Amino acid sequence: MRVIWATRGRTWGTRFLLDGGVARPLAIYESAFAGTDDSSDVFRHIDDMVALRLRDPEGRRDEAGRIILHEFVILAPDSTAITTADEAVARVWPQVDAEFARIWDASSATLPEGATSSDESETTA
Repeated sequence: MRVIWATRGRTWGTRFLLDGGVARPLAIYESAFAGTDDSSDVFRHIDDMVALRLRDPEGRRDEAGRIILHEFVILAPDSTAITTADEAVARVWPQVDAEFARIWDASSATLPEGATSSDESETTA
């Protein structure tokens, strides 16, 4: 599945942990979530992708007490078969759950190689 995934950890800021194999994940991410403001739950089809924002299923919060949000952009062709938020979560969360649990407490210095800040416009994860 081709997925862009942005989230933050207990002590580290928002990062792209998956880049969906695209050269400019930030541009696609911004397009997918444009106009969603800070809604904590988002599910929508836009063009040939699905934008999904959800609260951490384990209820994790960062050290400032903020709820951890996970933002996914599911790219075609996988996006075309997804019709509900529940279906999107069921397809994407099992693919990232173990990795996020593993890096949750990591310092930014020990994040997976290639993880990039979501404000780095031309980098890839």
